[in-house]
Amino acid sequence: MFNFDEKKAQRAVKLLLESFGEDLNREGIRRTPERVAEFYREVLSGNEIGPLKFVPVHYTTEDHEEIVLVKDITFYSLCEHHLLPFFGRTHIAYIPKKDRIIGVSKLINLVEIFANRLQLQERLTKQLADTVMEFVKPHGVMVVVEAEHLCMTMRGVKKPGSKMITSAMRGIFLKDVRTRSEAMSLLRG
Repeated sequence: MFNFDEKKAQRAVKLLLESFGEDLNREGIRRTPERVAEFYREVLSGNEIGPLKFVPVHYTTEDHEEIVLVKDITFYSLCEHHLLPFFGRTHIAYIPKKDRIIGVSKLINLVEIFANRLQLQERLTKQLADTVMEFVKPHGVMVVVEAEHLCMTMRGVKKPGSKMITSAMRGIFLKDVRTRSEAMSLLRG
């Protein structure tokens, strides 16, 4: 269970501001510790929710066993190494088994849950693929995540616009080159 101590977070921000030589009574800074604590509570809220809440499988008579692709799911997350944002788009493709499908909004909610944690892009990609495989039990799933990392664009190598792309494939997407190629061509649009 997510145990966020807002008062402790506020004290930490005050210490950080003081370490920069800031006057904690200055008009623009006075409420900064509270604002930052509220920000972290919000962007780390994925720790409060288990993915099972959002992965109910719907049973239908459609018997659809072709690729279902949800593209361009935007997300924002925090890199656990520098506590700086990384953000981008997630694409999830899966091939349902006969009557087992998951609602599109459920896939979007899964992205939100896992992105709203201290995260690594590689882990985020893997968590999404593994969760869909485990609970939807499709023929296969493919997840592609494209993101810009502020720890790389505003500090360090300072290369704005650089993107990192990660993928995770399970089931038929991993085993069958034709299926993987079809999904990739759909993703490219």
